[in-house]
Amino acid sequence: MDKKLIAIDLDGTTLNNNSEVSQKTVNTLNKVMDLGHVVNIVTGRPPRLVTDIYNEIGLDNPLISFNGSLGYNPLAKWNHAYEYNIEKDVVFDILNHADELGINLIAVEGKQLFLANREADDEIGFFPTHLAPEEFITEENLTEDPVCLTLQISPDKMSKFVDYINDNYGDTLQISPWGGPDSIVELAAKNISKKTGLEVLSDYYGISQENIIAFGDEFNDETMLKYAGLGVAMKNGQPKIKALADDITEY
Repeated sequence: MDKKLIAIDLDGTTLNNNSEVSQKTVNTLNKVMDLGHVVNIVTGRPPRLVTDIYNEIGLDNPLISFNGSLGYNPLAKWNHAYEYNIEKDVVFDILNHADELGINLIAVEGKQLFLANREADDEIGFFPTHLAPEEFITEENLTEDPVCLTLQISPDKMSKFVDYINDNYGDTLQISPWGGPDSIVELAAKNISKKTGLEVLSDYYGISQENIIAFGDEFNDETMLKYAGLGVAMKNGQPKIKALADDITEY
């Protein structure tokens, strides 16, 4: 039996409706690994929202976060580690135009970086409701190029924001909407996706594309499912994702 690389998305895929990984899922993944296959998390989440899940599953190998923009091993040095960054000057430029572009909240993240422009109201759960002085975006605090920017934009100014980014940074940055009611978008390096991470993992393990199995449910999983030899969509997945998948789960 050929060794398989099994790439798992988290939200809506590995995690249940309470954003938890069930013991049944942990047991199943460990049985797969005991058979000699490898399981890797490939998620849009930042590292700070992955580590506990990674440990709970009992992984010790590389993970891919920020939708392919960051690959690293939380437990050891990895000779294939990588990250795609956004120049920090972009952050300050965007903040200087915050009012006209309708930017209410912005979070700046990297492997060990998390800063925000202000404290959020309770109803927007991703952004922090309390910040220490060293967690605000300032020139003193932001000393490295981040991997990802997450912004909450006023709906009536979304098109203006998109136009500004495309006009000024369209050759280096891509915009990805999260969907949902809060008008949240993500900025990351252009042309980077979960497929990017799968290609690095495939090369690292020496596992061919045909022996990759990928599980996902959302639009950010599209490139991963298309690249894998077997792309599996969750039953609860987006219709577009289920349509392009090779298989769909029963539950």
